[in-house]
Formats: sequence, C-alpha cells, structure tokens
Amino acid sequence: MDYGKFRYEEAQRLKESRKKTVQITMKEVKFKPKIAKGDFDTKVRHMLGFLDEGHKVKVTLQFRGREMAHPELGTKILDAVIEQLGQIAKVDTSARLEGRNMTMVLSPDKKAVKRPASVKPADAKPQSSNPPTISNTNLNTTTETENQNAEDENIQDSKEAI
Repeated sequence: MDYGKFRYEEAQRLKESRKKTVQITMKEVKFKPKIAKGDFDTKVRHMLGFLDEGHKVKVTLQFRGREMAHPELGTKILDAVIEQLGQIAKVDTSARLEGRNMTMVLSPDKKAVKRPASVKPADAKPQSSNPPTISNTNLNTTTETENQNAEDENIQDSKEAI
C-alpha cells in the first residue's frame, strides 16, 4: 500500500469522525438574590431555550455585601430554578458556594429533549412562581399615607397654636 494513500485515508477517517461529534457548550445565566419575578421568569425562559438546543447551563448566583450572610436565599432561588426546569433538565452539579458565588450546573434531560417538533420553546412558557427575594429592612416602617396623615396633623396643630 502506498504511504500517501494511507495518510489520505487516515485523514478522511478523522475528518468523518469529527463531523459526527457533537459540541456541547456551556451557557451561563447569572442571578442575584434580589431578583424580581419578571426578571426571574425571563432568565428561566432563556435557560429553557438553551436546554432545548442541547446546551448545558451554569446557573450562577452572585452575592454582594451583606447578602453573603444569607446563603439560604440563594438556595431558595436555585431550588425555584430546579422546580421550573425539572421536567427538561437534570442537575449535574448541585448548588455549592464558591467564594461570593453559588453555582449549579444543569444539563438537558435526553428524554425530555426528544419531544415532538410541534412544541416550540416559546410556546412552552414555564409556570412562574414568585422567586424569593431579600426584603429590604427599613427602620422607618411608615407608609406614604401615614406620613401624609402625620403632616396634616402637624399643620392642624400649628394652626390651633396660632
């Protein structure tokens, strides 16, 4: 056998095998503990699209400042993500705290990805639940109406004094 022909056939086999391999990319979606419901739903929809395309998704929850004292709030958000995407994704790496970030890796569930082509990701909107948020602890707990009532009383008191 000719060595040149051997090298050519070997190159063709390698080229053919590279065509058959599937490149799985990792997509990352970042959350913060103080995420609003609409933002949460939008990010979950993006993750749903990534998982439908066959990508792995790294969910990162970034803590800032005093939020580090409440890692349980981050765990609640990641649990809500799992609850939303549990039908089509499986957890590769469970939630763990690495410095100021809590990360988790989801991969598409092979059974759920192979669904009929008639169902599109845009049609399959996840049911949204209120994501947990860190409440702002405000020392002044009066509302605007209470403030207005107090101002009205102060004005009346000052008129009576005159």
